[in-house]
Amino acid sequence: MAKNIEFSDLTVVGVDIGKDVFHLVGFDDDGELVLRKKIKRLALISAFEKFPRCIVGMEACMSAHFVSRVLRKLGFEPRIIPAKFVKPFNKGQKNDYNDAEAIAEAALRPNLNFVSEKTQDQLDLQALHRVRSRLVSKRTATINQIRAFLLEQGITVRTGAHSLDDSLHAILQNREDEISPRMRDIITGLYEDWIWLDGRIDTTTAEIESISQSEENCRRLMSIPGIGPIISTSMVAAVGTGEAFDRGRDFAACGCRSALRSDGFTNVCDPR
Repeated sequence: MAKNIEFSDLTVVGVDIGKDVFHLVGFDDDGELVLRKKIKRLALISAFEKFPRCIVGMEACMSAHFVSRVLRKLGFEPRIIPAKFVKPFNKGQKNDYNDAEAIAEAALRPNLNFVSEKTQDQLDLQALHRVRSRLVSKRTATINQIRAFLLEQGITVRTGAHSLDDSLHAILQNREDEISPRMRDIITGLYEDWIWLDGRIDTTTAEIESISQSEENCRRLMSIPGIGPIISTSMVAAVGTGEAFDRGRDFAACGCRSALRSDGFTNVCDPR
């Protein structure tokens, strides 16, 4: 149980962020537990206004950057910690309070690499890339489904979206005896989905390209051969100016190979 000590003794607070409820655990200078509390998400500001300004640790998650910015405005020192650095401090059975305690202890560790706080512009840009990635995946699935339905009718088309696009109308018109009216309607509907997805992808890509031209860091990255609007904006969305890295090799090592995809470095260094 926490000691009956005033909140003025708080040195660090660990926050386990949930969808609706936050669990708080705080320690004083001597490492004694002085705070153990559960609050509603909507009560975040009112609860922390009662605390002395101190270090606040939180595990990297979907809401961490928002919470970090809110607490920084209140005068706290928020620290976003990658989950892999919190795990060694977990003690006993896993629950929300134990997680918050582990976060608080990890937040005080010297030489720990914290996650850089993302601005709202970075989160917006990252959201654009995620939307574009989802649309591209859905378009690919739609094209593959059209191919599969044609193959079931004994019709094959050369590899590539352009080949299918160029020949689909001719196939539907000239091979009516091989395709039932219902299957023709299904494929036509899928093609309409494809056209709509193309439009959404083009619109999202145009917005990303516009941002790349107005963002100084993106323009600097695009001066490197092979770096264009998609890669530059996704890198800036993920790591900002790269101040969290001491050298280039640290940046190269921070993301997994699966993040190096055709649509850019969307997930590079994303703590989630």
